[in-house]
Amino acid sequence: MLLKDKVAVIYGAAGAVGGAVARAFAAEGARLFLTGHHVAGAEVDAFDERAIDQHLRAVVDEAGRVDISFNAIGLPNPTTRMSLTDMPADQFLLPIATYARSYFLTARLAARRMVASGSGVIMAVTSTPARSGVPYVGGGGAAMAAVEALTRGLSAELAPHGVRVVGLRPQGMPDTPRIQKSFESYAAASGQSWQQFHDALASRTHTRRLSTLDDLANTAVFLASDKAAGLTGTTVNLSMGSLDD
Repeated sequence: MLLKDKVAVIYGAAGAVGGAVARAFAAEGARLFLTGHHVAGAEVDAFDERAIDQHLRAVVDEAGRVDISFNAIGLPNPTTRMSLTDMPADQFLLPIATYARSYFLTARLAARRMVASGSGVIMAVTSTPARSGVPYVGGGGAAMAAVEALTRGLSAELAPHGVRVVGLRPQGMPDTPRIQKSFESYAAASGQSWQQFHDALASRTHTRRLSTLDDLANTAVFLASDKAAGLTGTTVNLSMGSLDD
């Protein structure tokens, strides 16, 4: 088992991505501490520094350490038919400030515990607009780019202390309700049906299909494991070949 006895904290565990990662981690032997606004008995505000810190203190008191911190928080559908030239600044900046704040806080507070023990893995999920121009996503692309930049910066500081920082960048995952809703909005904004939009995206990949939750969760297991000791300061490209590195 790749994650046997690893202590993992997952933020946003009530969502499709967080839930899929939690199941994959558990199947590989991890001990899970799940958080989220809609997780019974584990509602932790991943944007509130005090709440995160108190929760991590309780995790360490119970389990002795934190080995993995996985941020899978999500926002309501960010897709808009409004162009950037027409968008109010506050609306553009909202996803940037929100995602960056949550990742910064969860990573920083986990890192303090991990540095003390000399090991750990900090993880986050982004999306392809971090690296490619996509219309009608408002500040979503800039938000994802900020998270990937933070991954690199955190790794540069933490890797000498035994802590790896890595991300995952899937393409699509239409098997998640939130992303399917986003795709439907994209399709409407571009005058296409949902199926036409889906097929157009899939045709740009090498595999002629989009990433799935299983693709992401299985890769997350490997990245969190000691088998991936050589990977840090990077975001793994799960775009199925549609995005060149």
